[in-house]
Amino acid sequence: MIVLGVMTLGLHLSSNAQEKTKDMKTLMEQAGLTCKLTTPELQQRKKTVIAELKVQVLEKVETNQGFKYKFEGSDKMLDLLNSFVKTERLCCDFFVFTLTASSDTKFTWLELSGPEGTKDFIKHEIDF
Repeated sequence: MIVLGVMTLGLHLSSNAQEKTKDMKTLMEQAGLTCKLTTPELQQRKKTVIAELKVQVLEKVETNQGFKYKFEGSDKMLDLLNSFVKTERLCCDFFVFTLTASSDTKFTWLELSGPEGTKDFIKHEIDF
């Protein structure tokens, strides 16, 4: 099992959306969901690694503690997912990653989960 963390966005939003974002950030901080990335670092990460994975999701399943994502089962995809997990665990300390690969190489599943607040973080901050 691998554990990762929280990130915040610096977007120009309407005042209502800004309040919701501020409330979400406060709730995540109170729950101990923190990330070591700065906002610019997070924005860069979202434009590169996260964006690359996001377009390759074949299926998304909501779980009690987070989400499961289905990807093709190629060695290249396994390498990309492994790189994602290795990097994310350095900056974040609340995600639990479960990577499941079948022996027939058809599909690979990545599950992102964690403590209360993780699912909302995934929905609102990563948009994965």
